[in-house]
Amino acid sequence: MRLHVLQHAPFENPGAILDWAYNAKIHAQSTHLYKNESLPALHDFDLLIVMGGPMSVHDDERIPWLRPEKKFIEQAIKAGVKVVGICLGAQLLADVLGARVYPHTFKEIGWFPIEWSAETLTQPLFDYMPRRLDVFHWHGDTFDLPRGALHLAKSGVCENQAFLYGDTVLALQFHLEVKQDNVIAMLDHCADDLVNMPYIQTREEILAGTRHCTTVNEKIFKLLDAFAQPASLNAA
Repeated sequence: MRLHVLQHAPFENPGAILDWAYNAKIHAQSTHLYKNESLPALHDFDLLIVMGGPMSVHDDERIPWLRPEKKFIEQAIKAGVKVVGICLGAQLLADVLGARVYPHTFKEIGWFPIEWSAETLTQPLFDYMPRRLDVFHWHGDTFDLPRGALHLAKSGVCENQAFLYGDTVLALQFHLEVKQDNVIAMLDHCADDLVNMPYIQTREEILAGTRHCTTVNEKIFKLLDAFAQPASLNAA
């Protein structure tokens, strides 16, 4: 198994995903797109992780590497490579699969629960998850479900929090990979987002919520263990 990570900003790194790869003795490499590093060849990896970032999927004119990245993700999906998108990465997957990505009514920033659907929890890929799970959010956009995708989870303010497309594409609008230093880095670099609005926690509330990091990291370890197997869940 070979893992490759597409990283969009220096302060949104793979966090506990790299711990998972290290523990599983999985070879991991990264492309730092914000440094204009070249994308890898499709045959160089088996699992692609598309990370979050402060930009929008529609920033093609402002960010020159965004359009080639979308094409690369599309090619990876067509080649049958397993792909996981996190936050912006989930939005990129929705966009590449033909769904609409757009500003949500509310930004969702902080530790808020998601609820997995009853159908999701019957599947081996998710049957260890609790029905409700406190996870870390930092997003202002949302997406419609791609045609043929399985809806996995929602939050109190955002209906489409996760989806599975076939058995090779997994989109998570929220963050299970964050460790405390990841949360602090986002707080330091994106502090202007912390305005007094519903569904936006204060810095103090977010830091207090880092007590959930151990739990969400355990969940992404199990999720990646299951998803990286040759067969997971057939949703299409």
